[in-house]
Amino acid sequence: MTGWWKPALLAGTMMTAAAGIFIAAADRGARAADHLDPPARTDPAVDATPDKAADIADVYTWHTPTDLIIAVTFAGPQATNLPAAYDRDMLYTINISNDDVTFTPEFQIRYRFGQNGPASGVQFSGVPGTTGTIEGPVETDLRQGQVVVRAGLFDDPFFFDLEGFRATRATGALSFRGDRNFFAGQNLTAAVVQIPRSAVAGPSGKVRIWATSARFGGNL
Repeated sequence: MTGWWKPALLAGTMMTAAAGIFIAAADRGARAADHLDPPARTDPAVDATPDKAADIADVYTWHTPTDLIIAVTFAGPQATNLPAAYDRDMLYTINISNDDVTFTPEFQIRYRFGQNGPASGVQFSGVPGTTGTIEGPVETDLRQGQVVVRAGLFDDPFFFDLEGFRATRATGALSFRGDRNFFAGQNLTAAVVQIPRSAVAGPSGKVRIWATSARFGGNL
């Protein structure tokens, strides 16, 4: 289990998460998928062979005065003795829209893992502020100019009192506690991208960010 993103040192003025989709400075609600959505593909209670690698958990974004940081988590939560999910048949896309047309991305950052899992590393393409692909080993900060990317195993940063949620649903009485976190001590896989804010700045002043996963070859 490793710590969270280091280059930015969490120095940004905003850090927000949504399940699968995030809209920053937007005037509309977010349509989102959650952990284990869709259940028919990713929930072990529904499918005995869930597609863990395809299950996007959360999209986080925050910024410093100069940089925008985006983190996409997936394939979790899981025990700390389990490996990261480096599936060569998965294609992940981080979509960034900087105009007033919702869900029409001006930038698409794509990343996927190599043919031999962690031995082949990870490749990022379409990263704003770069002139080509960035590729290299996982669990490593990969740099091109002002851009930094990393893919690997992380401590799950999401905080949620699942026990309190279930009790609230069952009784109708609010039962959440601020000192009880279901995700504490669990890991997941994540890709983190740090790019200059100037590389995605648009005339609207708004940035909308969401992520998708797609499997080559159809269902498992």
